[in-house]
Amino acid sequence: MGESAAPEERRTGSGIPVQRIYGPAEGAPPSGEVEDAGVFPFTRGIHPTMYRGRVWTMRQYAGFGTAEETNGRFRYLLDRGQTGLSVAFDLPTQMGYDSDHSMAEGEVGRVGVAIDSLEDMRDLFRGIDLGAVSTSMTINSTASILLAFYVALGDEQGVSRDRLSGTVQNDVLKEYVARGTYIYPVEQSLRLVSDIMGFCAAEVPRWNTVSISGYHIREAGATAPQEVAFTFANGLEYVARAMESGIELEAFAPRLSFFFAAHNDFLEEVAKFRAARRLWARLMRDRFGASDASCRLRFHTQTGGSTLTAQQPMNNVVRVAVQALAAVLGGTQSLHTNGYDEALALPTEVSAKLALRTQQIIADESGVTETADPLGGSWYIEALTDEIESRAREYIERIDEMGGASRAIDFMQEEIHRAAYAFQLEVESGERKVVGVNAHVEAEEPVRIGQPDYSSLEALQREKLRSLRSRRDPEAVAMALGSVEEAARSDANLMPAMVDAVKALATLGEISDTLRGVWGSYDG
Repeated sequence: MGESAAPEERRTGSGIPVQRIYGPAEGAPPSGEVEDAGVFPFTRGIHPTMYRGRVWTMRQYAGFGTAEETNGRFRYLLDRGQTGLSVAFDLPTQMGYDSDHSMAEGEVGRVGVAIDSLEDMRDLFRGIDLGAVSTSMTINSTASILLAFYVALGDEQGVSRDRLSGTVQNDVLKEYVARGTYIYPVEQSLRLVSDIMGFCAAEVPRWNTVSISGYHIREAGATAPQEVAFTFANGLEYVARAMESGIELEAFAPRLSFFFAAHNDFLEEVAKFRAARRLWARLMRDRFGASDASCRLRFHTQTGGSTLTAQQPMNNVVRVAVQALAAVLGGTQSLHTNGYDEALALPTEVSAKLALRTQQIIADESGVTETADPLGGSWYIEALTDEIESRAREYIERIDEMGGASRAIDFMQEEIHRAAYAFQLEVESGERKVVGVNAHVEAEEPVRIGQPDYSSLEALQREKLRSLRSRRDPEAVAMALGSVEEAARSDANLMPAMVDAVKALATLGEISDTLRGVWGSYDG
């Protein structure tokens, strides 16, 4: 009998070699020495009881068209058991342009809600008590302005600032690395991040001042170790910048939060979340001497938008469920599940409700909430956790040698591009199977989903701006914008001046243009 062929090499989605079977690793703790949840370095979870105490926040992302339409979706989801709000903004809002700017033409309301003024923010949250909900806003370059709108609206509602809770993403470094909705030069953008941290430490203590995002890094094509490494490199820079600006570590670090993707390689994703929690705790302790509260990695997860297919879209229901379960088994603090039709258009009410029900079934029926870190101790999971942590740490050390994240933007971009190219080659060759795309393909009728009348929506938003400008006090607006400019030219925290400006009904575009006039724009 001839010799058997060597076993085919298998790898995770990120290219980590996978053995046929796993046993105890070298250096594993002796029997009986088992790490608990809720203790440093938090590999097994940041709370001792995890979901026994309270399940993750079900924070479905919504934002489309006008503020009034998005308010309707918020109410729909809240009535069906959603426990936190999450806002998507259109590109003009993200880029600091009012809806009537020439650069906004054709983009108003297309990928999120258009917010030009405090009046739009009122419409977005009409009938919703800001003291009773937690709101996450996926906004970066204009995060300071959107936070100013939110704080001003809370003041109008009579909600004290220490009761406001939520998150602004405020992760501008990731924009330069992976996403592209930047406005100002890097240093000035980082100054805004620190200003938000300082303002909230003093005025809005329950607010998460930056949600350091690996999600968009992963969606751009990064591997799981790259997602962890580049996210943490950005996070370490934010911590260092905040401390350099005079903010005490323990005044802001416990409010840092993170945002990760959950992709299809189920066990690798579970291990990724465990590795991330442990690595961040060790980095914060080793580099800054942080307390346990500042070492805890609190994170939101969204299922992978880039993994969804326009072909056979109902298959996405299964993908989303697998990814959501990975996030829960990995110990996420909040979760968004994508609609199955998001590869085709903004999610319909039907798909949005099914996405929410997916989370509720995992929480109420699967039994996985009964114990912390239920996959902990699996030899494979533990080996993957160690390997992802090791690979991520190697990347962070290389970025350190370059002078930190703000000086390693080109390096991170190139690494992501290489990984994305390798992934695409695998799909095109058939080495990586995608059901409905290059495996189990069949003829199918095209799916048609209704689209809003964006031209009418844009016209409506422009008319709202025209009406606003005709009714407000131009002298008060000019004075408030002058105060923003004066703060931008000095070392003063910009947030108080911005809150005053939005209360005077200055628009998002006018405030952004004031800062552009002082700082200029990033030219890449």
